[in-house]
Amino acid sequence: MESAARTLPGPGRLSWGTAFGGAHRRLGRSPSGRLLPPASRSQENADPRKTAFLLRKQWTLYSVTPLYGFSEARLRDYARLLSAFVAAEKKKGLAVEIGAELDFRVAVSSLPDLRGSDQDQAAILVQLSSRSSASRNNSDEKVIWSGWLCSVFGEDLFENVPENFTCLPLFLTNGAESYTSIVGSWFQQTFDCNFRRLAISPLNLSWMAAMWSGCKVDKTTSAMELVFSVPSLPQPLDISYAIHPEDAKALWDTVQKTPGEITQEEVDIFMDCLYSHFHRHFKIRLSATKLVKVSTAIASAHSDGIIKFLQSQYLTGVLMLLTELAISQIQ
Repeated sequence: MESAARTLPGPGRLSWGTAFGGAHRRLGRSPSGRLLPPASRSQENADPRKTAFLLRKQWTLYSVTPLYGFSEARLRDYARLLSAFVAAEKKKGLAVEIGAELDFRVAVSSLPDLRGSDQDQAAILVQLSSRSSASRNNSDEKVIWSGWLCSVFGEDLFENVPENFTCLPLFLTNGAESYTSIVGSWFQQTFDCNFRRLAISPLNLSWMAAMWSGCKVDKTTSAMELVFSVPSLPQPLDISYAIHPEDAKALWDTVQKTPGEITQEEVDIFMDCLYSHFHRHFKIRLSATKLVKVSTAIASAHSDGIIKFLQSQYLTGVLMLLTELAISQIQ
């Protein structure tokens, strides 16, 4: 049952499952548990200021099949090509000369600090910025859409992937959905890949609640909040359950047995304790509802596939789990 909850196969892309055989075994698909991200030279040398712009924004999650023919050495070329594609889409199909002066700019760059290990591919950032036609100063530009592809501790993907394919299975976007559609279309046409919205199941939200409640932060000002949706009602009804972060961490510390590893049994015990406490006070059985959102000092995540990162030191840890979920959907 647990394995089925983590597997979200995409229609028409099942052939990738064979290529990702190594990842299938490593990435927590069995009931035994998940390993917490290990320390690496990539993380130790990372400058948090270079990824600070990713924090406190709502990112929409997608899974991406491997990109064919992608080369990190051609990022400037990709920016010019994508600029022309976006302009043509905005002008409803009219031809646009590559390199022509536009009222927006596309930048494609590498984020080498945003990876879990040296074996991971560097993350790729795409940004669309608007600018006044009267000004050519980059300082007058305003970022109107951002998206980035990454793989964090997803190195087992590379075991059986064919040559000329680049694996960046997780795509996160912030901005108008219309731009996401345009950029996604260009990537799909250029690199023969496929994008799919990535939802987060109640089971994986429970894992996030448990994992994040055990993390230490310098200053914790907000409570841990769990939001549950009540099914089978004429009108939508959500239940919000707030837990003091110190109480949540104390509970988790009593549940977790092995530092650096989390098991399904521990997650179940943690959530059952929270449910029992809630039932004792309010006589409501949360086990009959559906967990749809988790908010902590580390990050917040919604079942619709919306994530917000709040702590730079835990960014790669959160992305490690999201990378796993994206890979599971590709399979």
